[in-house]
Amino acid sequence: MTNLTAKELSALEDQMNHEQTLVKKYQAMACLCNDTKMQQDFNNFAAKHQQHFNTLLTFLQ
Repeated sequence: MTNLTAKELSALEDQMNHEQTLVKKYQAMACLCNDTKMQQDFNNFAAKHQQHFNTLLTFLQ
């Protein structure tokens, strides 16, 4: 694990929470859409933010 300061860990935690929130919101929007193209776009946005979350997670390993 990388040696992170308390401030860095706090910022990392905040950003990870933000990314998780975005994933959930985009997934929810995709479920509410009737338009296939918009559904696909929302799912793509959710996947991108999941990737961001996963990347941030690597800093804790």
